[in-house]
Amino acid sequence: MHSTSEQNLKKGAICLLIGEAFIALMVAVIKKLSADIPNEALVFYRNIIGLCILLPIIFLDPRNDTPLNSLRTNHLPMHLIRCLFGVSAMYCFFYVIANIPLAEATLVKLSVPFFLPLITYFWLKETIQRKNKLAILIGFIGVLAILRPGTDQFNPIALIGVLGACFAAIAKVAIRRMNSTEPNTRIVFYFALLSSLITAMPLIWDCAYQHCPLPNTEQALWLGLLGILGTGGQLFMTQAYRIANPGKIGPYTYSSLIYATLLGWIFWGETLALPTIIGSTLIIYAGLLNLRVNDNNHPK
Repeated sequence: MHSTSEQNLKKGAICLLIGEAFIALMVAVIKKLSADIPNEALVFYRNIIGLCILLPIIFLDPRNDTPLNSLRTNHLPMHLIRCLFGVSAMYCFFYVIANIPLAEATLVKLSVPFFLPLITYFWLKETIQRKNKLAILIGFIGVLAILRPGTDQFNPIALIGVLGACFAAIAKVAIRRMNSTEPNTRIVFYFALLSSLITAMPLIWDCAYQHCPLPNTEQALWLGLLGILGTGGQLFMTQAYRIANPGKIGPYTYSSLIYATLLGWIFWGETLALPTIIGSTLIIYAGLLNLRVNDNNHPK
């Protein structure tokens, strides 16, 4: 007989692997659509379709007798902070996905954990342990190996991805500030609602001054898939971290690199250069070291 914690660990790992697969497929859809649909439209459609998918899940949930009451919050400013930085990260990542290989875009996104200790240090006044400092240093050396500054292979667009990783880390710390009082469903709902409203503004502005045609039937289907994959991935990953120790299942996050590499190779013929392989190895090692330190500090 397996213990409940072991069963939850397996379920959490499976949920995280599925969630990362959904997000990797979403990234591939973004790359496909980015040739014909501007970045601001992709971000808006991702959020509004996600909201449309999420609302029936909340209001038709038989376990939720009073859905409107369950969405009431006393932390709207913190939800707004999370949304502003989360949306900014989304704009950055969507732009990077459209302009650099999928695997490299994914690797830059995986630098998020190395910003977290720095942000919690300045925002929450938490100390940074020595092994966390080592992990941060190794991780950023890995990012430099991928970016290759000072060489002909350096692509400044990747720096936008690093900025997006910083924004995403701030959004994650905002979520942490709300975790003790706000359930996951409420956090996801307010992000979907506020991000839809915020991302509608630049799209309306763009359409007012430029020709901004509506998506055709094929594009609309791809956009629907984009919303399904993004929302599904978010829900699977939220469930994973809710039922299992994040420090135990965190390494499965790096499955996203495998998915992205395969999708980039199959559909766009992308391959990994040696510096990228070295950088990815350093990032994964630093991430695992960071997770191990955090798991030892917060045992379950």
